[in-house]
Amino acid sequence: MNILLLGSGGREHALAWKLAQSPRCAKLFAAPGNPGIAEHAHLVSLDAKDHAAVAAFCAAEQIGLVVIGPEAPLVDGLADSLRAAGVSVFGPSKAAAQLEGSKAFTKELCARHNIPTGAFRRVRNKVEGLTALDSFTIPVVIKADGLAAGKGVTVAMTRGEAEAALHDIFSGRFGSAGAEAVIEEFLHGEEASFFAITDGHTIVPLGSAQDHKRVGDGDTGPNTGGMGAYSPARVLTPLLEGEAIERIIAPTVRAMTAEGMPYSGVLYAGLMLTTTGVQLIEYNARFGDPECQVLMLRLEDDLAELLLAAAECRLAALPAPRLSGETALTVVMAAEGYPGTPKADGTIKGIAAAEAHGAKVFHAGTALKGGQLVASGGRVLNVTASGSSVSEAQARAYAAVDALDFPDGFCRRDIGWREVDRERAEES
Repeated sequence: MNILLLGSGGREHALAWKLAQSPRCAKLFAAPGNPGIAEHAHLVSLDAKDHAAVAAFCAAEQIGLVVIGPEAPLVDGLADSLRAAGVSVFGPSKAAAQLEGSKAFTKELCARHNIPTGAFRRVRNKVEGLTALDSFTIPVVIKADGLAAGKGVTVAMTRGEAEAALHDIFSGRFGSAGAEAVIEEFLHGEEASFFAITDGHTIVPLGSAQDHKRVGDGDTGPNTGGMGAYSPARVLTPLLEGEAIERIIAPTVRAMTAEGMPYSGVLYAGLMLTTTGVQLIEYNARFGDPECQVLMLRLEDDLAELLLAAAECRLAALPAPRLSGETALTVVMAAEGYPGTPKADGTIKGIAAAEAHGAKVFHAGTALKGGQLVASGGRVLNVTASGSSVSEAQARAYAAVDALDFPDGFCRRDIGWREVDRERAEES
């Protein structure tokens, strides 16, 4: 079958790399793609906001499956439009994508169905927010309700920081994403991510990961879209994974179906491992970025078959997907200035040299300019490697990073540090 992949980042490069390996894939198209994705797919010019144009392309090219990578087209209802046109789509409907599109929607769903998560208040203006703050202890989490490209979250360590975060949200800094805000209890513990594929009925676990959101080593500096990740996150033990499925994932899938919004796609749960059990931080309605990169490196089965089965509501007929027992780890190379204003057009060389170290370099924000590969975004490359331990995967990934020639790029040098510390403690 022919497949259309929508998106242009590192997540989509990882998906394209894996989809292209499938015997089910006759021809892979990507829109808009990037230079790395072009190694696996035919790039086409399509605007995901133009639902009619995407549907027309699917009809003309006999597309058997559309894979929607980013969250914005999902929240915009592209999956609904394509399904109405008779196209199989991997990704939730507009109604179901509210799990990511509205923090308040998810929190209120959890409250209705007794899904464990932190206390919260939904606020609609700054005055209401300042009053609601009195009900929370510091630290406290302030979130823009809508999609803010990973930048609408503040972990406020003082009352002043919390008030400033509310001011930012309601002053229009995040556009329509800041029409409302959610104030959340700060959950104490270690964070991990869990991924499941579902067709609204069957739930298939896909694995765990741990992301590194802060820009600087030692988890310092502002939050970013993610500076690296590794999988599996062994802190999320099989027992805790079972708890997450039983108390969080499965009740959510049941609740969405019961409320007339069946969820089909990948469900990405951000979890906090607290002393009182696993709690939900938030959901994403798509593969994480850069978590997708490490999951795809570990996946040993046919991705196209798995995603098509979810789209056609026949996951129950498939065996559970197999993932490598090795650890995969990815390091994000970002452009100078990120997460503020990243420096554009920095030249990039040495990808072949990096991959000679056994790594896979996924393009996240690159472009070709005069035949030269250059940076075109904040997060530019995802240098991804595997190993028998986190320490080994980390060493291989950084050896590949050091083989790159990207003068305007930088990265954290401690991705996977928590698990590396645990491994060292076990050895001593």
